[in-house]
Amino acid sequence: MEMRKLGRTDLEVSSLCLGTMTWGEQNTKADGYEQMDYAIDQGINFFDVAELYPVPSRAATQGRTEEIIGDWMQDRGNRSDIILATKVVGRSMSTWFRDGEIEPRLTRAQIFEAVDKSLKRLKTDYIDLYQIHWPDRKVSQFGANPVIYSHPEPAEDETPIAETLAAMDELVKAGKVRHVGLSNETGWGTMNYLNEAEKGTGPRVVSIQNAYSLLNRTFEVNLAEVAMREQVGLLAYSSLGQGTLTGKYLDGKHPEGARMTLFKNFGGRYQTPGAEPAIRGYLKVAEEFGVDVAQMALAFVHTRSFTTSVILGASKLEQLKTDIACHDFKLTDEMEEAINKVHLLHSNPCP
Repeated sequence: MEMRKLGRTDLEVSSLCLGTMTWGEQNTKADGYEQMDYAIDQGINFFDVAELYPVPSRAATQGRTEEIIGDWMQDRGNRSDIILATKVVGRSMSTWFRDGEIEPRLTRAQIFEAVDKSLKRLKTDYIDLYQIHWPDRKVSQFGANPVIYSHPEPAEDETPIAETLAAMDELVKAGKVRHVGLSNETGWGTMNYLNEAEKGTGPRVVSIQNAYSLLNRTFEVNLAEVAMREQVGLLAYSSLGQGTLTGKYLDGKHPEGARMTLFKNFGGRYQTPGAEPAIRGYLKVAEEFGVDVAQMALAFVHTRSFTTSVILGASKLEQLKTDIACHDFKLTDEMEEAINKVHLLHSNPCP
């Protein structure tokens, strides 16, 4: 398994990261244990979770995924072998995350509450990478088309980036957090975090976890340059477009046990009018070269110069085995040329 530096730190993480967001809802605790055991055997040392998980998020299950990981690390006695990343939610109307049923914001008090709850569930006294799941400010995200820009009016109670980063600084100095990262962030937001760090407000962010796949290459537009010049590497999620790139949902299919079968309102981001023609284009490329389309799609993300790690999320162990095999997939120049031809015809249908 290839290891890559996390930002400008000396921390080395596996270039494939184990995603966990289905554990505790779609997947059982036993399923989670099975996947973690297998991932470790394959050389993966990097796990990604969030206080929000499992998904879909609801009060009855919130935090359960962290608990499963915490139990597993305690049972295996291997906390020091794992690079553990979790996240604090951004602005939300969901009131079950915080005491007193208040809406989440990225204030000092709420971040402190969140990290202590995550540490308790994870049964550890430190988090290797603590990520801001999405901004406190109002931004276009989660399926909004970034090409058709609209500027949300700032909220009156918007938490300044400086306040959020200063809180993270306290957590790092207290030893509860080793490094800080972003998620679902923009180029403007990322550079503002970096500028605040330069001013001494808090730690330098080391990564950005955003959606990136053959169906959504918007990261390349401006964030890729930030990632390269500032060494804030991409932790790519949804690199199979929530499974849609495999073609299993084409023609209205709803496979038994699949996420979009179980949760009808889940995955609209990957069911846009332009999604199906693009998916068929990439399936044709895979067929022409005689390769597995999932491995081809993941290998494309894995081999980008701005990618630090690709987050793999699978509901079945066999899916995880197929996905991990992308590490050794040989993406040829001819394949990449064919992929880019499809991209030119069907650019970013699922932003």
